[in-house]
Amino acid sequence: MAVSMQVDIVSAEGSLFSGKADMVFAQAADGEVGILPKHTQLLTQLKPGQVRVVSGDEEDSFFINSGVLEVQPSVVTILADTAIRAEDLDQAAAEEAKRRAEDAMEQAKSDTDIARAQIELAEAVAQIQTITKLRDRLHKTGLS
Repeated sequence: MAVSMQVDIVSAEGSLFSGKADMVFAQAADGEVGILPKHTQLLTQLKPGQVRVVSGDEEDSFFINSGVLEVQPSVVTILADTAIRAEDLDQAAAEEAKRRAEDAMEQAKSDTDIARAQIELAEAVAQIQTITKLRDRLHKTGLS
């Protein structure tokens, strides 16, 4: 029998995913991490980006704006501020959010305004990247 792990993705809105998986990929603060069953314990902050949950030939993709990844030997838990299934992301809205954040950065008058605009820009860019990666994966598998 194949070894798998329990994966739970939870946001303030509720549980988005709960199930068994063979591998999880997430955007940690220091770069992408790949988690396999029996991984050493880990607690790390997540930055805006894609989370992929792989089980056999199936792959579920999510966007999170920030959160925490906790890894136990047989359980991976992602606690996200906001989590959205990648297929539910709206590219036009993400592009508009990116444009607004860029405008806000140009018009920022304080360090706080700049920091807020940078966060908004990072989230919008991460959403666009998640959409692009999902589209590319679907195209490669002939599902687009």
